[in-house]
This record gives sequence, C-alpha cells and structure tokens, in this order.
Amino acid sequence: MTRTMTMDRPDERRRLDDMSQGLVGRPLDRPDGPLKVSGTATYAHEWNVPNAAYGVLVRAPFSNGRLRRIDSAATEALDGVVGVFTGEKFLRNPAQGGADEAPVQGTETVQYLGQPVALVVADTFEQARHGAQNLAMEWTAENGVFDPEAQAADAEEQEDETVDQGDLDGAMRAAAFTVDEVYRTPCHNSAAMEPHCSIAEWDGEDLLLRGSYQMLNYNVNELADSLGIDAARVRMLSPYVGGGFGSKLGIAPEAVAAALAAKQLQRPVVVALSRQQVFDMTMRRSETRQHIRLACDADGILTGLGHEGLVSNLPEEEFAEPITQSTHFLYGGANRKLGIDLVRLNRTCAGSVRAPGEAVGMPALENAMDELAEKLGMDPVELRKRNLPDKHPEEDIPFSSRKYTEAMDEGARRFGWSERNMKPGQLREGDWLIGHGMAGASRVNILSKAEARVTMGSDDDGVFATVETDMTDIGTGTYAILSQIAGEMLGLPMERVRTQLGDSEFPKGPGSGGSWGASSSGSAVYLACEEMRAEICQRLSCEEADLTLKDGDAIAGNRKTSLAELIGGGGQISAVGRIEPGKTMKESAQSSYGAYFCEVAVDRVTGETRVRRMTGVFGAGRILNEKTATSQCYGGMSWGIGMALTEELVHDLRDGHIVNRDLAEYHIPVNLDVPQLDVVLLDERDDWACPLQSKGIGELGLCGAAASVINAIYNATGVRVRDYPATLDKLLDGLPD
Repeated sequence: MTRTMTMDRPDERRRLDDMSQGLVGRPLDRPDGPLKVSGTATYAHEWNVPNAAYGVLVRAPFSNGRLRRIDSAATEALDGVVGVFTGEKFLRNPAQGGADEAPVQGTETVQYLGQPVALVVADTFEQARHGAQNLAMEWTAENGVFDPEAQAADAEEQEDETVDQGDLDGAMRAAAFTVDEVYRTPCHNSAAMEPHCSIAEWDGEDLLLRGSYQMLNYNVNELADSLGIDAARVRMLSPYVGGGFGSKLGIAPEAVAAALAAKQLQRPVVVALSRQQVFDMTMRRSETRQHIRLACDADGILTGLGHEGLVSNLPEEEFAEPITQSTHFLYGGANRKLGIDLVRLNRTCAGSVRAPGEAVGMPALENAMDELAEKLGMDPVELRKRNLPDKHPEEDIPFSSRKYTEAMDEGARRFGWSERNMKPGQLREGDWLIGHGMAGASRVNILSKAEARVTMGSDDDGVFATVETDMTDIGTGTYAILSQIAGEMLGLPMERVRTQLGDSEFPKGPGSGGSWGASSSGSAVYLACEEMRAEICQRLSCEEADLTLKDGDAIAGNRKTSLAELIGGGGQISAVGRIEPGKTMKESAQSSYGAYFCEVAVDRVTGETRVRRMTGVFGAGRILNEKTATSQCYGGMSWGIGMALTEELVHDLRDGHIVNRDLAEYHIPVNLDVPQLDVVLLDERDDWACPLQSKGIGELGLCGAAASVINAIYNATGVRVRDYPATLDKLLDGLPD
C-alpha cells in the first residue's frame, strides 16, 4: 500500500491536533540517546571489518598548477604499504549535495593547496601515514588567485540572484535617513565533532560503503558517478553521524579513494580524515563582502533596500553563497537592488555550511537595521515591525504564516528590553561596559520529496511498529521525531516504535540538510500511517473519523479491539508514504522566523567581550519535539556567539593555504563562552508547509544570532564592528576612556 501527497494546496485538517497518544510536540528523549552516551552507537570509523587495510590521503603541496608525476616506488617498498593510488578518478574537491551535481574530478590539475592527489594504503594506519608523509611527487606551479576583493572586477554576476526594482539610487538621495555601509564576514568551517570517514568493501561488482554522510539518496548517485558504475551496485550505510553542518552533504575525497583502493586490493579499505584534512579537503563557507543600503522616510518606513555581495569559489563550481536569501522578503521597500557576484579563487571548495545564505547574510542586514534605528532614534524592534510587508515585496505572493512580530514582542518582554540603556557606553559595572542588542531571525522553509515505509506487527509484548527510511540523523533528533509521529498516528507508546535510518536500501528520504528533513520525512511517515489507519478502519468496518488509536488498542463506536487481534498472529500491516513538493512552495512565501536579545559585557581596558545572557524566540510551525527543537536553537545561538566573537578561517594571501586548520586555532565557542541560553518556541501551525504544519528549525537558531551580539557591543561601547568577528583589535581604539 502506498499513499502519495503532493503539496498543491494548504492542508488545513491538522490531524495531529486530534490524536490521542500524546507524543508529538512533547520534550521526549531520543531513542538513540542511551546508545550514544554509552558508546555503543556505531559511527563510521567504528565498524569492525575483518582484513581491513588503512588509507591516508596525500595533499598537494602547491596551490595552482599541474601534477606531473608521482614517484611511488620508495613508498611502496615501506613496511606494510600495500598500494599507492592516484589517477583521474580522484576527487578534485567535494561534490555539492544535489542529485544533478556530479563531482568535479581529475588530479592532473591542482587548484588549491591541500587538494587530495593520492592515497597510500597499508596494513595499519601508522604505516599508511608514514608512507603518505614520504610520497614523492613532481609538479609545475603556476600563479594562483587568493584575494577575493582584489579580483572583484572579474567577478561573475549571478543572474538568478539579481533584483533591480524601482530606483534605489533615487530613493537614497530623497530619503530622510540612510545607511550605506559595507560588512564583511570571513570564511567558516563546519567543524563537526566527527571527522569524515569511509570504509569501502566490494563483493564482486557490488560496493558497500560505510560512511558519515547526510544525504544517502544523493550520495549513492554521486559515488556511483565518480566510480563509473551503476548506482544500483552501491549501498551506503550511515546510521549515526557525528554532526555535519553541510560538510557531509556530498561525498568527500575519502569515499571515492577508499572505494577505488578496495576494488583494486580486493580487501576492505578504511580512510578517515584527520582534523587538518577535514579543514583542507572539505567545503568552507565563503567569505563575504556585503554592501547594504537602506533608505527610509521620517517615520522609519523603508523606501529603498539594497543588498549586494561578493563571494568566492573554485573554478567550475556552481555554488555561490546566497546571502540575500531572506533579504528578498523580510522587509519592504519599493526600490530594491539585490545581487551576488562570484569570484574564482584557489582556495578550498566553498559550499553549504549550516544555514547557507542567512547565516552570514542576516547578520549584515540586521546590523544595518540597527544602524538605521539609531539614526531615527527609534526602538530597533519598532523599526522592524513598521517594515514588515503584507506580501512578498518582489513576487506578489502571500506569506504562509509569519510569527516575526510575536517573536520580537515575546523576546522583548522576557528579556526586559524596554529597560535597556539606549545611549552607548553609559552603563558600567566596574571595568565592564554593559550593552544590549537585538536582531531578527529568518530561514527559508523547504519541503523535499521523501518516502518512508511503516510496518506494524506483533510480538510477545504486543504490537510494535517499524519505520524505515534512508533519512539520516546527524544529531538533530530524527530517530525521536519519526518515532513520535508513527506512535501518535498508530496509537503506540514511543518504546514500541523502532525507527531504522541511514541505509540506502530503505525508501528514499531527502537527507539531513536545508532544515527540510523533519517535515519531509515526517510527512512521509505520517502518510504511511494514514494509509495504515484506513486499512484498520476497513477491518473494523468503521469510518476513519470515528477511529481512535491509543496504547495498542483501536476504538470505534463503543468497541475496543486490540491492534494485535486486528493484525492477527504473525500478520502485519505495512504502507509506504510519499510526499512531494507542489504548488504551495511557489504560491506562498514560506519561512521560519525568530528574534534574539543579547546582553554583553566588554572590558573597557582590554576589549574582552563576554555574552552574559541571550534570549531567542522562534516560530517554526508545529514543534515536533520540544526538547530536540530547543537543542537545535541552543546550538545555533552558540554558533552565533562564535561567529560574532571568534570564528574566522584564515587563508594566507600568498598561497591560499588555511593557516588555522585545527580546533586549537579555529576558535569555536566553548562552555565558558556561552551563558545559559533562554529559548522560547512559539505555538504555530503552517498549513502551506506540509501536512504536519511544521517548518524547519535546525538552521533557524543561527540566522542573525551574531548580529544581536555585535549590536549589543555597539550599545556597550559605541564601536560599530562591520568586519566579523569582533576581536579585540577592532574594539580597542574606539573604547571610551
């Protein structure tokens, strides 16, 4: 049995409001939690595969040019080394996550320092590492391009990101108040806790790859394309992923390298990236230069809005950081000019890092809005509320649902925003300057095609349900959410639902990325369960509207029948659910919204900044699990603190290499950097989004968070930081006496 739904119209039934089991929305624990804290959840590097050899990738020691020859004889003669592998099938860089994007391949041409060019395989990891360190090669180097702003004149306009509406220059000239500033953000690294790893094992012409990947549905096709084999010959297992943040959307170099070596050696090959290799060989977030222009009348109503940016990537790569993604619809202004220019650099591949676009685009926009509010002498919350458009300013379509005003109002109330000091540099506690800032949050909502199979059977303890999909859980709570939806729809306790993920042979899910996973895969589970409920009604000869399922029983009219009896001994009920995006994504502007309020203390002598408290309020449709959703917002807000104060991936402008390619020098926030965060999740239903009325939340918590910290620093010190992060050197000269 299969039930398919295309989202061509809003689903106003809101079925989950009326179910009896009481699972959806509650802060329930993750089923996988005990396995993870006890060390029994099997991550990519932890599979015990007999007779495995170990591979270590070799980096190109130059930034641009041609690799003429690899002299492998001396390395192959070392103890334990069983092979040196290179050639045209090596990845030049990571593929971008997407079914139609094949990896760019070929190692003869090197385009960034650290590019993988060979794999040394040995009986032990230590032997492979020694061989990789001693591999000799010859190359011809050419001049590279390393400075994005020096290449701005040669940038490529991204036409699909360009908006030129009205007369922005004229609006700026006629405005009562304007902002015309340039904001910069540096490169970022995903810095997921688990490094990349793949274990490749062949059985004849069939490949089994155990790896750490976010989107198996796409990854199987990417890997098959890289190897030149039929995708039906590839199976990928990724049941547990120790974080990804975009770095594991597409296959990375170690997957192809392990597969090639394992095929030739006829034994399993394990390739894990070191932390330094993760920085070198997987995608970065592009640096940005963002020119923002705001024009408004005397009442603070925007008459013009400009957001133009410069980003970078390697030659041939299509991805350009979509910094204007939320600017298109968040605020009004009849005269608009938005655009993105892309320069080609000899730096590591740029791609999707958590909340691509809004993560760096929203902070710049929200800093500019803070500057405009100051010029007006207006509360920054009020300025934003006055400029919320009634419909999409560029596309003439309605908003599906929007809790932006409610988020700002509730955040202001909880934070005590009305009692803040409005004049910068006036509030002190000893040597500490105290400041308060706020910013908005927005993240586009996407529904993606997804399938899931749900099967209900019985054992000695009663009825159970099994959920199967190749969807992944990268720490976001997929195991919990899908179990809750199935349990709710089928009237089963959480512990009687077994969710199985991360196997490419299961029905195809959308993967973890874009904040679409929970709504898309959750909707597929929901639809499968609807089909199963219809089957139960047929067996009971009742209407679905009269059916109640709770605690393993079916209740219809005055009859209660156990589901075990309905299924029958050894029997089962099974269905596949399939959700597909439709007209609602085109006919409405869908986004999640939120607001941040932040208090900082800045040392008036050293410029050290400490975030003392931070409140985030978010509207993301129906919240499927309060605990996992809150956790995602904690993570996003913590990342925002890091983006504002410490995170900066530094490239040497002489040769493009990454200077700080480990967690000792790439400074992500640690426990002492983050106060106890206050997160509020608003009650919301978005009928346009999906049959669950839920929207993405995994990335929302980051989108704009850094701006609230930077705005608070200005309120504390009177120093405007427009070049992220706000390190001490950018504050010291402007601190008040």
